[in-house]
Amino acid sequence: MLQGRIAGIPIPTPVGLSGIVDPQGIALKALSQFGFGFIEVGPVTLHPIDCSEPVLHDRRRETIIYPCAHENEGLAKTLARIERPDHSLPQFVRIAPMPGSSPEQAVDELKSLIQALSGPSVAGFYLDFLTVAGDSQANFDFMDRVNSMIRESVPSITTKPLFLHIPLEYPEALLSQTINRSDPAIWSGYVLGHSLEIGRGIELSARSKELAISRIQSLRSAVSGDTAIIASAAIHEPQDALDMFRAGADNVLLNSGLVFSGPGFPKRVNEAIIYDKIKSDPLPESPSFWKHWGWMCLLGLSMIVGGMIAWLIAASSVVLPYDEEFLGMTRAELQQINDHLLHFMSHDRITLAGTMISIGILYYQLAKNGLRHGLHWARTALMVSGVVGFPSFFLYLGYGFFDPIHAAAAAVLFPMFLLAMRRNPDQPFRKPVNLINSKTWRLAMWGQLCFVALGIALSVGGIVIAGVGVTHVFVPQDLTFMEMSREQLEQANPKLIPLIAHDRAGFGGALFSNAVMLLVLSLWGLQQGERWLWWTLLAGGSPAFIAGLSVHYDISYTDFVHLLPAYIAVALYVAGLILLYPYLMRNGRWTTRKMTNLP
Repeated sequence: MLQGRIAGIPIPTPVGLSGIVDPQGIALKALSQFGFGFIEVGPVTLHPIDCSEPVLHDRRRETIIYPCAHENEGLAKTLARIERPDHSLPQFVRIAPMPGSSPEQAVDELKSLIQALSGPSVAGFYLDFLTVAGDSQANFDFMDRVNSMIRESVPSITTKPLFLHIPLEYPEALLSQTINRSDPAIWSGYVLGHSLEIGRGIELSARSKELAISRIQSLRSAVSGDTAIIASAAIHEPQDALDMFRAGADNVLLNSGLVFSGPGFPKRVNEAIIYDKIKSDPLPESPSFWKHWGWMCLLGLSMIVGGMIAWLIAASSVVLPYDEEFLGMTRAELQQINDHLLHFMSHDRITLAGTMISIGILYYQLAKNGLRHGLHWARTALMVSGVVGFPSFFLYLGYGFFDPIHAAAAAVLFPMFLLAMRRNPDQPFRKPVNLINSKTWRLAMWGQLCFVALGIALSVGGIVIAGVGVTHVFVPQDLTFMEMSREQLEQANPKLIPLIAHDRAGFGGALFSNAVMLLVLSLWGLQQGERWLWWTLLAGGSPAFIAGLSVHYDISYTDFVHLLPAYIAVALYVAGLILLYPYLMRNGRWTTRKMTNLP
């Protein structure tokens, strides 16, 4: 739905990355994965332009001031970098003559730049040579010289599309005359500049939005409908991008807005574009319960019931008959070994039970409210969780202990997982999305950060616990609590450690399965007004935290170092819920604002 073309060149999304964000191309491999559809490289001049003064950054006013408009590494270094791109997106290069060049020199420089950069890694060129100040006739004469050079020389050099870069402050009175002088057979489109010239350099900010919209409207009224217009000024929130599109732009370039709105900004703009396209379309029919999503609901309910039963057993008898058979000892005999042994085993099994309930709640909610509606992130979260979770059932086999209940649960639940993951079409999100950077949104970003950090921390914790379970089994605090050494446990019964290891490895695997699902939800699933997500986070996290902390206090295993990760996790969890509450629980009041008056 986002795919399009710029002068015939396919692009995955209409949102591009401005070259001024990363002029040296240091982070393009990472940035290209944020949801961009194309990348601008440049400005590029024949020789390097260095500036000793610092770039100024004013977060409160959301303003960036560059002391030099065309600072860059020069042709040679840029060419070496872009010839072997570390991303797959189309690259459009903005080229400019050296400051102070005569018209004849400037035209020759543009020709040389086009010739040098016409390799397969470059999709097209933005020619930046118009000036805001100075004699208007000089601009027209320069335009004519460039047109003549392109007609006479460029066809033998390259067939790549050329775009005329128009400064944001280019006088309105000259704009129509300049467009008339730009031969449509030569120019594939126009790029509206991103900055305002000020006394100490150029300024990128949101305050130039009205001017940008006015220029786009003028451009669109002066050119044909199939001529590409790319806007790059004053886009700091999704509403700005929509306003640019409604004014007549075909594509947008993000620069200062990406700095102040964060790495999720391209995704938000893409979601706003999709919703704008489909908001009038009829809703698709909801799939039947048994097609796919219902099986995941059943799997979730099974996990909840299984976790409750496991909790009840762990809080009472602790061991099951097949545990006693494996050990060759009764519960009473185990209790005689050490007063804390059964308490320790109970603590492992109750934490596992709480985690199982949490997984079940997340499975049920993501199936009912996400998988059912074809939301890609929900399917990804469930898929990743299942892929890492089901194999963890069998981590304990290396110790020679076979848990028949775990094996039976896996045999019953795995087919449900397979049935739920089949024939899942991706569907766009059908509800209004957040369009402005309100205070509520900013608080939600901190809440999202809390849950992303929590998801990462619990993932690491799950891997560590599973690793300990299949290797050392105990941490020093465990042995201190039981007042026994590993050797004493082995002497009491050589099968005790395999039994305990099976519990630890199983808990570690379940925690990892739960954590990666939470991480995917936190990274990609949060949408304003989705109340079910807040309740899911509350209900999904509570059983695991209640189980983990309550059993430690119940058995007096309260070593601070041992519980410190849990305390930090609870703090992140509570803070995340508080910060996300206004964003997720209140509908629509911050999704739109008064838009620019557009035709």
